[in-house]
Amino acid sequence: MRIVLAGTGSAVGKTTISTGIMSALSSKNKIQPFKVGPDYIDPTYHTLATGKPSRNLDSFFMSEAQIREAFFRAMKISNSKIGIIEGVRGLYEGISPTGDVGNTASIAKALNAPVILIMNARSLVKSAAAVVLGFKMLDPEIKIEGVILNQVKGQRHYLKAKEAIETLTNTPVIGGIPRSDSLTVEQRHLGLVPAVERENLLGFIEKWSRVVEENIDLELLEDIMGNAGKISSEREDLWQITNRKKVKVGVALDEIFTFYYKENLEALEDNSAKVIPFSPYHDEEVPDVDALYIGGGYPEIFAGELEKNQKMLQSVKKFHLDGRPLYAECGGLMYLMQSINQHKMSGVFPYPATMTKKVQGLSYVIAKAQENNIISKKGDIFRGHEFHYSKIKTDNHAKFAFEIIRGKGIINSQDGIMEKNTVASYVHTHAAACPGFAANLTKNAAEF
Repeated sequence: MRIVLAGTGSAVGKTTISTGIMSALSSKNKIQPFKVGPDYIDPTYHTLATGKPSRNLDSFFMSEAQIREAFFRAMKISNSKIGIIEGVRGLYEGISPTGDVGNTASIAKALNAPVILIMNARSLVKSAAAVVLGFKMLDPEIKIEGVILNQVKGQRHYLKAKEAIETLTNTPVIGGIPRSDSLTVEQRHLGLVPAVERENLLGFIEKWSRVVEENIDLELLEDIMGNAGKISSEREDLWQITNRKKVKVGVALDEIFTFYYKENLEALEDNSAKVIPFSPYHDEEVPDVDALYIGGGYPEIFAGELEKNQKMLQSVKKFHLDGRPLYAECGGLMYLMQSINQHKMSGVFPYPATMTKKVQGLSYVIAKAQENNIISKKGDIFRGHEFHYSKIKTDNHAKFAFEIIRGKGIINSQDGIMEKNTVASYVHTHAAACPGFAANLTKNAAEF
């Protein structure tokens, strides 16, 4: 059983409604949540709503066969029978105006999954039917099996829009969510506020769940999921597994560093790594490990707190100076710099990181390794994404591991600043899009 919850555009309330549905159905079912696209934030809501780690599905990162492998793998790990997939932006929005790569429709096709459209119905009645009809006609391969209306003014508005859609498009309307400020969520510059920052988020999710239960026909939704057709049996491995020597990898995991794809950690474990969490915020030194992985997050918001933990900053720099493998992404990259907005950081690299008002990098990325390094070999091409509001001021002495073929990088289409066995990059990698990531990192850790 599976369903794709897809928006008709932006600002349709897709995440709150999707999370509410996941929470409501989790009371009597095991739900495996998924998110389309390179997103770390929405999945934290899904995870709190279901108790299961949300997984990302992305056709820029994965082939169709890998999408199916990722889906079945997650369903098996969580022992779930229902997969609920929250889409990204509008159903058909991807990296090109005509293709499917990177959009929600590509995931629905790969999984032969029925789609429920979530539409902002404010001021719409008959025009809502035109929107649904257009979405259905654009790609007949997409199985749009239902509609959820959001921002409904009242029962009269809902019934009129429902009649228009069902009569003119032969598509059931399975619910209408009333206009309410309680269904909005605070925004931050990287999107929805991460779940770990909101102590009362479970209260929000409970409220969303109640609204869903009161306004959406969940039995009809389950019937639609139950009638989904078969999925192609063609599947493909997500990542390389070559390292057999046991190693320990320390992973920065706390309220500051939270941006990790679950698959990246599992790929490390598949390559004989024991993942050991540590906190750059709370701990005084790095754990006894063979390699470090510092992912993304919000170090700029907690720069003052990180600066105060001098013992940890010195421990991280010593790890680097000892020549042990250290890989950092985005927020982790900034943590390895000399400073963030003049707050002193670890100083692994002697360059300042400065926050800006405008986004500096927001793109899918294609990168090519210019040098052998701890996550890739010279000539390897891999994919990722970048999303940051900061700049790194480098000099002519900086050495870079990656040429950025698509995207921006640190400077002059280069990224992956490197020294000794350390690589720090704005590129967020996914194990399926950089299949040698875990194998190479653990191999370097084992060799050291």
